[in-house]
Amino acid sequence: MEAFSANLGNRRIEVVRGDIVKERVDAIVNAANSTLLGGGGVDGAIHRAAGPDLLEECRGLDGCGTGDAKITRGYRLSARFVIHAVGPIYRGGQEGEAQLLDATYRRCMVIAAEHRLQSLAFPAISTGAYGYPRREAAGIAFRRLLQELRSETTVERVRYVLFDASAFETHEEVLRELLTKRS
Repeated sequence: MEAFSANLGNRRIEVVRGDIVKERVDAIVNAANSTLLGGGGVDGAIHRAAGPDLLEECRGLDGCGTGDAKITRGYRLSARFVIHAVGPIYRGGQEGEAQLLDATYRRCMVIAAEHRLQSLAFPAISTGAYGYPRREAAGIAFRRLLQELRSETTVERVRYVLFDASAFETHEEVLRELLTKRS
């Protein structure tokens, strides 16, 4: 498995190539749509792996706005919870997409702290069907995650899980660049 990691004091951030539904963490973050009722890509894979009880619980959540997130149980997943995060659809970058994407990652970390979670696995939110440019989205995600890991939080380990080699390479490169700038 391809992987890159960095220690931030007693916390750790990792970029790995793999399948997010197989992650053994406290919570998997789902790149969800606003209905929270499943879809394609990561969202569909998580719903299929968790089983029908996840869909049933999501039906009771009344959807979720862009830039926000909600938590459910993990059911058949190895993770105890799923944090369903709704990132923005990319429309050229002039409609507040960067702020919404940052808010999405921030909200996930708030929910994790509220539930005293110690480990999370994130996908590349908004970079699939929502069309967010991968490198730009990675910068937004890692700047927020690094900031949160350096602050007061219960989260000790963040795994950023990417399915294909190209996505892994881009995200690893962006994280290395950000870590070098902070050194």
